[in-house]
Amino acid sequence: MKLFKYVIAAALCVLPVLAQAQENAATPVIVSVTEMKDFADEIEALGTLRANEGVDLTSSVTEIVTKISFQDNQRVKKGDVLVEMDAAEELAELEEQKSFTSEAQRQVNRLSPLVKKGAASASILDENRRELEGARARVNAIQSRIDQRIVKAPFDGVLGLRNISVGALAQPGSMITTIDDDSVMKLDFSVPEIFLSTLKPEVVIEAKTEAYPDKVFEGHIAFVDSRIDPVTRSIEARALIDNTNGLLKPGLLMQVELQKNPRKALLIPEESLISNGPDNFVFVVKEADGQNTAERRKVEIGTRQYGEAEITHGLKGGEKIITHGTLRVRPGGAVKITAVEKGDETLEQLMDSGSTDVDNTGAAE
Repeated sequence: MKLFKYVIAAALCVLPVLAQAQENAATPVIVSVTEMKDFADEIEALGTLRANEGVDLTSSVTEIVTKISFQDNQRVKKGDVLVEMDAAEELAELEEQKSFTSEAQRQVNRLSPLVKKGAASASILDENRRELEGARARVNAIQSRIDQRIVKAPFDGVLGLRNISVGALAQPGSMITTIDDDSVMKLDFSVPEIFLSTLKPEVVIEAKTEAYPDKVFEGHIAFVDSRIDPVTRSIEARALIDNTNGLLKPGLLMQVELQKNPRKALLIPEESLISNGPDNFVFVVKEADGQNTAERRKVEIGTRQYGEAEITHGLKGGEKIITHGTLRVRPGGAVKITAVEKGDETLEQLMDSGSTDVDNTGAAE
């Protein structure tokens, strides 16, 4: 019984010592150093791509297709002949009319010197000149009909799928193929009217698409619509994106991001914030007499974005805030900096660096 009392007494003496040792033990934490960074409010929208120029190539006459000079998805130059249709009848008429024109020209040439000598009437010369002009007009009309039976590329671009074959009877409106000038793409998107002041020419935008999840396409705003939609209270803008690599296609859905109010801001990782009702706090590491302690400080936040929060009041650049280990830290308690977060490390990498030596300022050597 006496032995049991001695054990109890010894335990009661040891407990305060253990409690004091536990209280004085430094809590290992991971910190981040605050700094001013380039920052802007981001506006997101969805947009649809259009080619810089794009048309459906169709027939304007009813005629038999005699020759096709292109392949699917072929790149062509302006003026390249794509499709030819039967124009035998028109070519024959053209040759006949050219002979009439030549004869009318000879008559004019023969009468002109005679009129000057007074050997022929001027009215006869005028009549022959009118016939010559009429013959030339008929030649131009026939040539126009022949040109309608030849389909040419209206501009440099890439063709779509071929929708007609040799021997087919083309009719007005019959789809032949499509052509798109995809060297530059137009991205049309709508944003709420409150962002109207942000939509200015040359404002840089970034666009992404599920088709290329790892690529970011940059462009700039070129035009803004002159009207706001009274139903949706939004306005449409058009951005231009360089597409010399040919990756983007008309009709592609893209997620657009543009920046509003670019500025320098103090950003911290969101995981360092401690919320208590409407208030937000962070733990700031303070050094005194060679020992690091945690100071609980109230901060005011602005915009949150991609895991970061803008601090508008309560912190300044160069301070060390605790990002991991906040649940075990107490105000005024001692802390031990095991790693300094740079922003691009994983938590596993930061934990692995826990054995790294830390200098007096808390920065890893």
